Amino acid sequence: MLTRFFFALREAGIPVSLTEHLTLLEALQARVAEYSVDDFYFLARAALVKDEKHFDRFDRAFAAHFKGIEQAFQGLLGSEIPAEWLKRLIERHFTEEEKAQIEALGGLEQLLKTLEERLKEQKGRHEGGNKWIGTGGTSPFGHGGFNPEGIRIGGEGGNRRAVKVWERREYRNLDDTVELGTRNIKVALRKLRRFAREGAADEFDLDGTISSTARNAGLLDLKFQPERHNAIKLLLFLDVGGSMESHVRVCEELFSAARSEFKHLEYYYFHNFVYESMWKDGRRRHGERTPTLEILRTYPPDYRVIFVGDASMSPYEIMQPGGSIEHWNDEAGAVWMQRITQRFGRHVWLNPEPESHWDYTASIGIVRQLMEDRMFPLTIDGLDRAIKALKA
Repeated sequence: MLTRFFFALREAGIPVSLTEHLTLLEALQARVAEYSVDDFYFLARAALVKDEKHFDRFDRAFAAHFKGIEQAFQGLLGSEIPAEWLKRLIERHFTEEEKAQIEALGGLEQLLKTLEERLKEQKGRHEGGNKWIGTGGTSPFGHGGFNPEGIRIGGEGGNRRAVKVWERREYRNLDDTVELGTRNIKVALRKLRRFAREGAADEFDLDGTISSTARNAGLLDLKFQPERHNAIKLLLFLDVGGSMESHVRVCEELFSAARSEFKHLEYYYFHNFVYESMWKDGRRRHGERTPTLEILRTYPPDYRVIFVGDASMSPYEIMQPGGSIEHWNDEAGAVWMQRITQRFGRHVWLNPEPESHWDYTASIGIVRQLMEDRMFPLTIDGLDRAIKALKA
């Protein structure tokens, strides 16, 4: 079963190695986790997962592979494990206070005996109360309620006892295949920062003042320096309208994060693909447009360029004159893209569509070729790869 689990983790995209699998087997042989499914879960995750971004994938793989494992453990504890073993476990792991609480119902023997009698007497589901096996009550048996001497029967624990943590998926936001949020985008974009001091010297320089004052025989000599800013310059070209309407939220988050992280940020909008002009204000997109040639002449080659779009359109819109669905373009969009990428050597395309779908859309393949395969998914992992490409 554990060998199949090992391969299930690999199929889920978790880079687990044979060494880590053997470590788990050694830990089980040493009885690090014995009669608790929760202990086994935490042990397996600690031994097999190296990066917390894979925790959510591990939880899903664990839930699929060990479906029903909790019931199996409960059946084992209730029927196959001798009572003497349970007594030894209680002596080893329970505090004096917890032992006293169990004794309040006459000890473990009486508790198990009472459970057996209740199971025989009860004929249906019960909710609330303090006697029958059910939910939300104070009976020693059931789930969703509370009794310090309780035995849980079914359900998911509500008081942090035997809770199935792998089904809660608390780490889903750490998975590097999920879409980004504004905070995650900011963290990723910070990897592109390169700080420099430019402009007027209006920031107090403490180290420089101390050094200069010391060299000046103790006479105060104040020093100032330019403010420290991110020196990276960024051009954002954003696809808007049409099929991009379903990706508005993540694009807004990317734009917001970029504006907060980069002092030198310029942006322009286009629809489906870049042609001879773009715009900055959607309300005036037909009357106030900026020629693409002007953009090429205005910004120096040290600007990094990020295109954001799903690249999903008719191939004619990219490859043919007159292919635009909004106006007549004398030159093909591919020609304009080549001019942009030649001017700005460090460029990437971020695609909000799942990477697994790209091979089914012809236009995405064409754009990838034009971008020299610098297209990345709009996920945490994809943005990390895009940043590396922009830094190269």
